[in-house]
Amino acid sequence: MGWGKLGAWIARRRPESAGAGAAAAPAALPRFAEIGWLIDANTPSFIWDEPRPLPRGQPTEHPKGVNRCPAIVDGEARTWEVAAPVDMHLRLGKNDKGEPSLVNVAGTQSTVAAGKLQQMITLMPQSRWRDPRRPVLQVSAPYRFICDEPCWLNQLPPYYHYKSPAWPGLLIGGRFPIHNWPRSLMWAFEWWDTARDLIVKRGEPWFYLRFETQDPARPQRLVEAEMTAELRDFCRGLDGITNYVNQTFQVMETAASRRPATLLKRRDRGKPAPVLAPGSDSEGPHGG
Repeated sequence: MGWGKLGAWIARRRPESAGAGAAAAPAALPRFAEIGWLIDANTPSFIWDEPRPLPRGQPTEHPKGVNRCPAIVDGEARTWEVAAPVDMHLRLGKNDKGEPSLVNVAGTQSTVAAGKLQQMITLMPQSRWRDPRRPVLQVSAPYRFICDEPCWLNQLPPYYHYKSPAWPGLLIGGRFPIHNWPRSLMWAFEWWDTARDLIVKRGEPWFYLRFETQDPARPQRLVEAEMTAELRDFCRGLDGITNYVNQTFQVMETAASRRPATLLKRRDRGKPAPVLAPGSDSEGPHGG
């Protein structure tokens, strides 16, 4: 086939050259995938820092330096960290019935009032642990993430941060779709070395976030979102749902069918935040 004939053949197969009944080409996506975040807390919101990009290391002169590797640069650019809201120094003990319990080692010297710390932290019943030797505790992390296009959130351990002392166990990560399921997060921890204390310092990296969108090469942008009346009403449909059903993924189709066309509205710092009742923090580590 000559070049002229080849060009004509390609032109006949372009969407604009198709017949009247042909499907239209999909609309182009915006340059950035915009992901909203907000804090929906029963605790003072100022203890919760906004998600932040990973800090970049010192630049190196060498062209083969670690900080010049495209894979590392792109991976770090797509990772956000969330800081620990309070100091925690916890130890595993036993209550009067011989059951596992949490001990606040800092006691009266703790920076957090004992009653408030107890409200934030829950030691899950042993029947819900993945292993009977490894207790699981949860800490409320009242961040909600929202997107108006298909987007999945991944909650990950802070693997770039060197912890001293190291945590005596593992952060339990998770993944779920924030375009249909903007649930409040939890920090879930599996305690492997039960003879060692868990020490978390306020402000240190607590967990990481990564987001999957339709185009893996497309840049992403986090923006502060507003808790609108529509978003609050939608969140009421999913908050605390694990108290009623197992495997919440089975009701996500219902959530998708009842979702408003738009959930993400940027927060305008020039206006006061709307006064709306906070949501429930009673779900399991990642929506059960």
